[in-house]
Amino acid sequence: MFVWCGILFFLGILAFLDSLFNMGELFRGVNSALFMLISLGLLVRTTSKMKSQKKETYEKRIFTLEQQVKNLEMSKDKLGQF
Repeated sequence: MFVWCGILFFLGILAFLDSLFNMGELFRGVNSALFMLISLGLLVRTTSKMKSQKKETYEKRIFTLEQQVKNLEMSKDKLGQF
């Protein structure tokens, strides 16, 4: 998804530059600018989702490690009683 957003953004920049250098109509310039901004929005949204997914993965891993530590401490206490 991230690669496709990057490609869309790059194509939007190329379309915008094409409309500037060829002195295209107003609609063509606005259309390419909107295309570029929408693809930039997708790019930002995708990167933020990737970061939040990575954070969720870390939180799950921390939770499982805390459970393992708790289980080891409980087994250590049980062995200490014998």
